[in-house]
Amino acid sequence: MLASAATVSGIVLLLTLKPSSDPGGAQAAGALPQQTAAAQESAQGGAAAKDGSFTGDTVQTQYGPVQVRITVSGGKITKAEALQQPKGGQSDQISGNAIPKLNQEAVTAGTGGSVDAISGASYTSAGYGKSLQSALDKASAGTGAATGGGGAAQAATVTGDAVDTQYGPVQVRITVSGGKITKAEAVKAPTGGQSTQISGNAVPKLNQEAVAAGNANIDAISGASYTSAGYKKSLQSALDKVPAAESDKGTGAGAAPADPTAGSAAGSATGSTTGSGAAESGAAAGGATSDGGGTYTGSVVQTEYGPVQVRVTLTKGRITSASAVQAPSGGRSDQVSGDAIPKLNQEAVTAGDGDIDAVSGASYTSAGYKKSLQSALDQAGG
Repeated sequence: MLASAATVSGIVLLLTLKPSSDPGGAQAAGALPQQTAAAQESAQGGAAAKDGSFTGDTVQTQYGPVQVRITVSGGKITKAEALQQPKGGQSDQISGNAIPKLNQEAVTAGTGGSVDAISGASYTSAGYGKSLQSALDKASAGTGAATGGGGAAQAATVTGDAVDTQYGPVQVRITVSGGKITKAEAVKAPTGGQSTQISGNAVPKLNQEAVAAGNANIDAISGASYTSAGYKKSLQSALDKVPAAESDKGTGAGAAPADPTAGSAAGSATGSTTGSGAAESGAAAGGATSDGGGTYTGSVVQTEYGPVQVRVTLTKGRITSASAVQAPSGGRSDQVSGDAIPKLNQEAVTAGDGDIDAVSGASYTSAGYKKSLQSALDQAGG
């Protein structure tokens, strides 16, 4: 009986050791089942990234916008760069230190998209991570400037007119894709003597501003006002040459689309105008109507030293008067504004539009003045 009982127990034990046909049991034993493509992509954190260049969303941070563009090749990030980053004052130093490190982290991390925050730049790092992830999402979906394959976005490369300045010619070339400026470079810039040093400092900054702004409304570089003015004019001429089919893809490059309510712009101005919607279709340079006039107050522009707001009076499409409703004040700002504002007012009247040079020693006030001036002109008829 004991022998029989032992035999039965042995048979039962053998049966319990029979390999299970359950996939879960096979995984527990270390033999992974054949995965579907979808399951494999899920395990890797999403669909495989397509090759090409992909620009992430602009992420607003406490200190300014951050926008990242990546280049993917062979399913891996081979290049990462910041198209926009916080700048001005201490932000220049922080971004200058943090962005190169974040770019390197993005390449190292690959399509995982996870980057560590840089010490002392937590806001910039967070914005960078979000924009990077949105770029990766577009890479997974294949929506970007692909470098190969069907359906790739067609990029247009155009060269602006050569603009002669006091120190030499400036000529700009841009690449536009998906309605946005993806690259800007100076084909010509003033050289020789001190001009070589000035151009070497100013042109890279102007290139970056052009990509970040997506249009010709960029700030002049302190100490390079002539070069900046020439750059802007050549940049605008390049934008004017962008094929209509390309510029229609977005409002980032070139002039903004016509506002159907432009004929009623007078209603939002601080003074009356004699122009009508029909007259505004022939707007003069700078946004003033060719047959109308009026007084317009620009938007308040916050600068590092205080707000700037400009009011202009137009007569027959020309600026006949310009004044600063608000300007930085207090401490040394009183002296800077007292010197700069009258010069800026005079430049606005002389130029007749928003294309004025920055006043030396008042770059922030000048930049704020130009932006508010342009917004006032936009109200006059775009």
